[in-house]
Amino acid sequence: MVDRVYLDWNATTPLRQEAKAAMTAAWELSGNPSSVHSEGRRARRLVEDARNAVANAVGGRPQDVVFLSGGTEANALALTPGLRRGAGAPVSRLLVSAIEHASVLAGGRFAREATFAINVTRAGVIDLDHLRALLADGAPALVSVMLANNETGAIQPVADVAEIVHAVGSLLHVDAIQAFGKIPFDLASTQADLVTLSAHKIGGPKGAGALVLAEGVEGLEAFLRGGGQELGRRAGTENVAGIAGFGAAAKAAMVALKADAARVRGLRDRLEHGLRQTPDVVVFSDDVKRLPNTVLFTAPGMKAETAVIGFDLAGVAVSSGSACSSGKVQPSHVLEAMGYRPEVSQGAVRLSLGWSTTETDVDLTLKAWRKLADTLVKGERRNTA
Repeated sequence: MVDRVYLDWNATTPLRQEAKAAMTAAWELSGNPSSVHSEGRRARRLVEDARNAVANAVGGRPQDVVFLSGGTEANALALTPGLRRGAGAPVSRLLVSAIEHASVLAGGRFAREATFAINVTRAGVIDLDHLRALLADGAPALVSVMLANNETGAIQPVADVAEIVHAVGSLLHVDAIQAFGKIPFDLASTQADLVTLSAHKIGGPKGAGALVLAEGVEGLEAFLRGGGQELGRRAGTENVAGIAGFGAAAKAAMVALKADAARVRGLRDRLEHGLRQTPDVVVFSDDVKRLPNTVLFTAPGMKAETAVIGFDLAGVAVSSGSACSSGKVQPSHVLEAMGYRPEVSQGAVRLSLGWSTTETDVDLTLKAWRKLADTLVKGERRNTA
């Protein structure tokens, strides 16, 4: 796909060369990491090296890193009734922000009647007063709040959330999948009890993720039982190549994080400035802290599905801010939670940048947008006049 521009980094990222090299080396090994012979020990060493890399990236302990098949499984495992910290009471309710990923909104193993939504503001930030009210009205809860939203990029005040949550003996799960590799954070800064990560958002392979527990968190109940892998928290022979690629990507992402974030933020700001040259363009969550790489925007009369196709035909890969289910485009639940009407959220388009995005990419995207705007926006206005 020569001369194409890829601006869908929040969906997935290209595989880093470091991850590819680590995976290639892992594929050469024949041992099962649970075997005690030399071949097995070599495979085990790759898994544990990756575990150390992921733990170091978020300030956790290697023994508290559970490798899984991806972010969805990590979120599902984290949402376990009965979790507790030390001698604290086990959680029996789940409180999730209304803008969480679908894998969190699904509730894990909590009953639907024990799951409650936390409101967000118009800017897409969690309503702390509503959180306090929900916590005051019942038993200890597991609270799930993402560090940064995958659609708007809005960064949530998770440290403030943690203070509120812990003050009443509850626990905090932070889905950090979109934030990982884009902004600095760790277990100490977030004060999270559980953090979920995904490899393919940071240049690692698809099909690898992790749940990281804070020290002292107990009560995690495995979905898969059998051979006792991952200290009994996830049975099944480890995906050695995927895990090795995850570890290598984590190391590379942490080394490059500061420089990449600064450079990408500059490109993002330039891209936004160009988009705003079209009258009445709206950039969502632009008045709060956001990921440095994310732009979610719309314009009056624009239809997201038409815009995504138009960008694609112009050689630019972007995504809709709407969720697709069985081919039917529906209004974004994130923008709906923020109080936007369906006709607004159905026109939202997300542009997300990454470490290999260039100024030329931004120029080509804006050139494509200027052509599209004439038909997508003005055309729709004519049709509704």
